[in-house]
Amino acid sequence: MSKEKTKMIHIQIDGKSLEVREGTSVLEAALQAGIEIPHLCYHPAFPSEGSCRMCLVEIEGRPDLELACSFPVKDGMKVSTQSEEVTKARKNMLEFLLAEHPLDCPICDKAGECKLQDYYEQYGFFESRFEEKKEKKEKKVEIGKTLLLDQERCILCTRCIRFLKEITGTRELGLFNRGVHTGVNIYEGNPVENNYSGNLVDICPVGAITDKDFRFQTRNWFLGSGPSICPLCGRGCNIDIEYHPGFPHFPVPKRVYRIGPRENHRVNGYWICDYGRYHYSYIDEDRQEQIVDNKKEKLDSWERVLDFLKERIKKLYYMNKTSRIAVLTSSWLSNEELFLIRKIFQEDLNVEKIFLTDPLPGEEDNLLLTPERSPNSKGASQMGLNFKELDLNKLAERTEVLLMFGSHITEHFATAQTQEAIGGIETKVLLNPHISDLNSLMDVVLPTCVIAEKEGTLTNVKGLVQPFSPVFEAKGHCRPEWEVLVNLAKKLALNFRYYSPFTSVKPIFKKMQKEIGFFGTKK
Repeated sequence: MSKEKTKMIHIQIDGKSLEVREGTSVLEAALQAGIEIPHLCYHPAFPSEGSCRMCLVEIEGRPDLELACSFPVKDGMKVSTQSEEVTKARKNMLEFLLAEHPLDCPICDKAGECKLQDYYEQYGFFESRFEEKKEKKEKKVEIGKTLLLDQERCILCTRCIRFLKEITGTRELGLFNRGVHTGVNIYEGNPVENNYSGNLVDICPVGAITDKDFRFQTRNWFLGSGPSICPLCGRGCNIDIEYHPGFPHFPVPKRVYRIGPRENHRVNGYWICDYGRYHYSYIDEDRQEQIVDNKKEKLDSWERVLDFLKERIKKLYYMNKTSRIAVLTSSWLSNEELFLIRKIFQEDLNVEKIFLTDPLPGEEDNLLLTPERSPNSKGASQMGLNFKELDLNKLAERTEVLLMFGSHITEHFATAQTQEAIGGIETKVLLNPHISDLNSLMDVVLPTCVIAEKEGTLTNVKGLVQPFSPVFEAKGHCRPEWEVLVNLAKKLALNFRYYSPFTSVKPIFKKMQKEIGFFGTKK
């Protein structure tokens, strides 16, 4: 790109002076400056369409109103987004859009976050002049594995069509018929079955495309939302988790209702895959919420369990038998948690039997989904842990204390095989967020947190270290693994001064940056 096309120029929007890159559209310049110009068809990921006509603005020296989404800025340009003529044009356009629009806001899933609703409230409140019968179109049209289309609500912005053309390249949707009969639909025998279909619901500005998973489940104004990282593959897509905080007098059937993309152009852009969008049941379903004491030694609190572990580990340490400790870890753990495992077991206790047990790889696509089914395999590979190749016989050989993080071993070996191998180990402790077939094989099962309930960092497949924070409180007696490990290290008292500052994740991360070069270079 030449210097001439990338130079900065000066314009005015509503009297506000701005410096913008030449070639930027008026709409993009306004959005960058925090000035709102209504739009329904524009999306920054696609070329401008100009079909909704809501972004009309007045430009000094131009005889007619211009489309802000496609009109490029020029040096010295003066733009008005709120003049009387502009406001009248928007009001007229809204009247045109609403002429055939159904009056079903009370039952529409998009109600409360619908741009057409918002713009009517801002520019509308006019008395209807429409006396004819509204054109009837198909409702509840199945267009894909998770999608229902209400053609009556569609305003023909073509965002969905352009997404399937520009992003997935699959082109399942098109415009059919003419005039008032024009509508979006699938080509015959070609439903929307790609791995990014859920994004059509996000980008539909009015609620014409709805999600079977969310449809009529709850109202969006009941939901809280928090930023997080998707842990279901190595990409580490930035997401928003929408959850119901509950009502004072009666419970709600589930906590998480919807997962959506959070914009990050270093990772996932504007999108997430359907695998990450719809497989969120791991957050709430089959959760291990209480401590399980199969030894019946009154290990009914975290304090008693940690004392129990401390006694058995210190006994082996003072007898120079830490070779009889085995640790099964997982890259579902954060960088800080893996770092603590390295410090406590590999460096302080000189444990040799440390194994990595991750989920089996899955299918990948050519956009976001990676074959890894864990969020931190890159971080685990850079941690400096001397992982042994997973072998049940080597794991169990002369082992007296077994600590297992996660239950991914069940994907590699049948439960009966695992039971036969580890049955003779004297002390077996499982730290796991979910109830699993391993529960009956262990002496103690400790409930831990999922990513959405704790804080830390994860390293994605590109080597980007990303922080995450808790979206909501942990279930039951669940604790984050980093907290459990720090408390265990303090009780072991092998290097108390080192671990005493670790009252949160931040000091652990800072120490990790100092000691491991890979993380020291990350910002």
